[in-house]
Amino acid sequence: MNLLKRELLATSLSALLLLVGCVPQSQYNQEAQLAATYRQLDQSLQAEVNNDQAEITQLQGELKVTLLNEILFPEGGWQLHRQGEQTLNKIVPTLRNLTQTQIVVDGYTDNLPIGPELKARFPSNWQLSAARATGVVQYLQSQGVNPNLMSAQGFGDTHPVASNDTPQGRAKNRRIEITLRGPGN
Repeated sequence: MNLLKRELLATSLSALLLLVGCVPQSQYNQEAQLAATYRQLDQSLQAEVNNDQAEITQLQGELKVTLLNEILFPEGGWQLHRQGEQTLNKIVPTLRNLTQTQIVVDGYTDNLPIGPELKARFPSNWQLSAARATGVVQYLQSQGVNPNLMSAQGFGDTHPVASNDTPQGRAKNRRIEITLRGPGN
């Protein structure tokens, strides 16, 4: 289902549930705010979404932006490159406006062992993924996103979204997920 259809379905479902009295007003307001944030992020990252480098999904009470590592970090690196900063700058205005939404940045890698040049700094993929997630949080903070709303965590090669048996699958597994969670989630 394409993203626009999912957004319309989620918004319609939220409105319907409010009309029949099954959803408290606060939950409806939260879902409406997430839907508006979804539209802003989708518009900001349209080129990346069209190039399969980013994906935005909305679930009940959460909004997730998935960015492939290749648009954020140099291959095998952990520090944001210029394109990564430019990509994050597209979503900074939306994130700066959040006041009660938690911003959780998760880092993931593929299952290939770390190369010798990084082995001394990062003993495993777990530490590398945590460093990447932390780097994203630090950059967002430097751009004015509220640090009290953000956290970072690394998962290494756990939770793959594709097979690690192909280069394409490994590329999908090397990612950053920025999850926005409303109050109470």
